[in-house]
Amino acid sequence: MKVSEMKRILRDGKCYKDWEGANHEMWYSPVSKQHFPVPRHNAQELKKGTAERILKEAGLK
Repeated sequence: MKVSEMKRILRDGKCYKDWEGANHEMWYSPVSKQHFPVPRHNAQELKKGTAERILKEAGLK
């Protein structure tokens, strides 16, 4: 899964980008009430474990 696809899933789940760092964006999930990092490079492929961690922290899995 590409980073751009993950961001689309997060936006559909009501998550939003809160701030940006050098290599990551920090997103916030109103479901889990947590901030979590998402890589900035949209064309980059996410590893399976990274994608699962992001979805878990967002409360979408």
